[in-house]
Amino acid sequence: KARREDLLGALVRRADDTIDLPNGYRLRFDPKPELLSTIADVIETERQCCRFLRFEVTVEAEEGAVWVEFTGPPGTREFLAAMLDL
Repeated sequence: KARREDLLGALVRRADDTIDLPNGYRLRFDPKPELLSTIADVIETERQCCRFLRFEVTVEAEEGAVWVEFTGPPGTREFLAAMLDL
């Protein structure tokens, strides 16, 4: 379902910045209404199909940026890059 709906890809395209990590990616978002609930929905769905992914969400103080990091075992960044056209 997650692949069919391209949920993670849609989230990546909404990011204001994408940072490569050795084992995944970090996304930065400007705070917007309902952003956190969208992120939570994507994570919940992705956890069902890509159980190897680790997600970390950071919300900066004073209505600052929201960061989403998704990482995994060796080869994860390459897998995600191919899947998400990064």
